[in-house]
Amino acid sequence: MSALPDRADAVVIGGGVIGTSAACHLAEAGVNTVLLERGSLGGGASAHTAGMVRTYFPGDPRTGALAVRSLSAYRDFARRTEAPLGLKRLGFMVLFTDERQIADFEAGLQAQRAAGVDIALISAPEASALNPLIDERAVLAAAWSPEAYHVDGLDIVRGYAAAARNHGARLFTHTPVTRIDDDNTVHTPRGSIKADSVVCTAGPWSGEVASMASVDLPVTPHAIEMLFTDVPDAPHHEIPMTMHATSGLRIRSWRDRILLAMGMPGAGETREAWLGRVAGHLATLFPALAGTGLHRAWSGDFDAGPGNTALIGEHPTRRFLYAAGFTGAGLCQAPAAGEMLRDLLIVK
Repeated sequence: MSALPDRADAVVIGGGVIGTSAACHLAEAGVNTVLLERGSLGGGASAHTAGMVRTYFPGDPRTGALAVRSLSAYRDFARRTEAPLGLKRLGFMVLFTDERQIADFEAGLQAQRAAGVDIALISAPEASALNPLIDERAVLAAAWSPEAYHVDGLDIVRGYAAAARNHGARLFTHTPVTRIDDDNTVHTPRGSIKADSVVCTAGPWSGEVASMASVDLPVTPHAIEMLFTDVPDAPHHEIPMTMHATSGLRIRSWRDRILLAMGMPGAGETREAWLGRVAGHLATLFPALAGTGLHRAWSGDFDAGPGNTALIGEHPTRRFLYAAGFTGAGLCQAPAAGEMLRDLLIVK
């Protein structure tokens, strides 16, 4: 087991997609970078997603702009990191079942397109043609964005990690941070390292890491459970990721089954009652899935910032940078987040 160096220009805390992107971009810019990950690379929130990168975020063109910028970087990923990244286009659809949802979409359409998001309003029959599981009688209209792709988040982590190492960064796994001193000395069970700058990219644990540095970072951990349907007797056609604007239910193709999510049980709600709610929305919107069995796929935590918008910035009085609160959409924004952290650090 190699020892920690005595010092570094930047110590990145957290080894998911955001942290490895930061380490890659910093090392590439000539910054002496060390990354500390308490478990394995990509073993936290990055491993518990639906495996999608998309550019449309309803009501949030700022996130859309970061996602557009990131998608461009992913298309150049193999050249930059020497790691292939398979982007398989699925598309992303949001189903509207209330007239107010349509009005809100139309009111924000210009801002979305100004951010570079490819998005349009389509009719219920058009939505059903793209996803034959939809009961068009239950839907008024839909938002359709073709720029949404399946990707393996661990491929992103591995690619960025390898590129970071190639540029001189040192990455340490199974190395939890236990304390951060006022002079940015970072303590771990393996030793201590003095950092000119600390970069917090710890996902759901970002608030905890920030508090060690006496920084108040308003991110809240939230749990999510992904579900699989039964394997159907006849295979489903591949479908885009489809979200119900009212309930937040999301479904997408996943090999021979359907992968879906709708948060977790609410306060005081049993898991059985929550599964009943999920099944009810499935039956209404996607009748072919009525009565299908629902099985735990995986579960995990993600970090949410205020208004479900990520926080990327630096503390005003100490060299503490952060990128957190991605609300489960870190894959969609990781390249842009890494670039922004690099620019914040090297401008000084």
